Amino acid sequence: MRGLAIGIMSGTSLDGADAALADFSQSPPRCLGTATVPFPGELKAALLALSVPGSDGLDAAGACAVRLAELYAEAVALLLEETRTAPSAIAAIGCHGQTVRHRPEAGYTIQLNDPARLAERTGIDVVADFRSRDVAAGGQGAPLVPAFHDAVFRHPGRHRVVVNIGGIGNVSCLVPGFPYTGFDTGPGNVLMDAWAKRHLGRDFDEGGEWAGRGRVDAALLGRLLDEPFLGKPPPRSTGRELFNLAWLESRLGGGTSPADVQATLLEFTAATIAEAIRRYCGIPDEAYLCGGGARNPRLAARISERLAPVPVAPTDRLGVPTGQVEALAFAWLALKCVRREPVDLRAVTGAAHPCILGAIHPA
Repeated sequence: MRGLAIGIMSGTSLDGADAALADFSQSPPRCLGTATVPFPGELKAALLALSVPGSDGLDAAGACAVRLAELYAEAVALLLEETRTAPSAIAAIGCHGQTVRHRPEAGYTIQLNDPARLAERTGIDVVADFRSRDVAAGGQGAPLVPAFHDAVFRHPGRHRVVVNIGGIGNVSCLVPGFPYTGFDTGPGNVLMDAWAKRHLGRDFDEGGEWAGRGRVDAALLGRLLDEPFLGKPPPRSTGRELFNLAWLESRLGGGTSPADVQATLLEFTAATIAEAIRRYCGIPDEAYLCGGGARNPRLAARISERLAPVPVAPTDRLGVPTGQVEALAFAWLALKCVRREPVDLRAVTGAAHPCILGAIHPA
């Protein structure tokens, strides 16, 4: 696959718009630059409200979509300026949008976005709405990144797993001689971030420092691990619709300190990732972490300890920094779309057949 493309991702953690410019003329693809535009507080609050069933508002959703497109365009402009790249050199922008409802069991998934506005602002073709076609074909619509992980990280003789830890965790299983598989494991950072926001007033627990001051509550951990979703076989996907503060509060007992809850949530994320890998991927030769959670040394250490003796490392070891993987994945998916190349997610999402993912909005 040749060409320059930009990928834009704003994930479940709602921290901002991440853009990456990628050159796909080599393997692994080379990231030429990145740019991040943080979400203003009022936009983050509005998106959080829209992510909770029962608080929907069409006017609020429309306003958020417009604001998101303007921020995405700002990230693209910053990226092009910093890399000294002309818009005419870019084949496409792949923009996932912001997920506010994921209900594949009901036949739909909603990502707020205004790709026409983004194309208008940037002068570059935009590919968006990547999940809907997969859902229409009977799939879960997520996770989508295992296809990219397979294209970039597969090894002919090593059984690898790639763990993306965003708001939600997902795993890609890359076994030599077999098709790739993948699925959501459960919460990544979403519960830890929400708990830190409530008790510390911060968007996340930097480096897991607060969790490190607490102790794991074994009884609470057991109640968290009793969630039925965790026993479902793939294909499976999830989001804030299930794993949110209300879900957590329904499982809290009395007497657990906030720091102990945070320590338990970190252990919960590590446990669900490690157990899902062992149950559905077998014992890999090596595991690689990416996403925001990969930069939490305490979480990475607990995943490593639970997967021992499997070696665990960041995807930087494979030539792609942890914070760039997901944005690069949507740049790759955008190129697949504009070239009318189907993506085979049958073993990941349960789609009936390979599909061309995304809708093109010409500049």
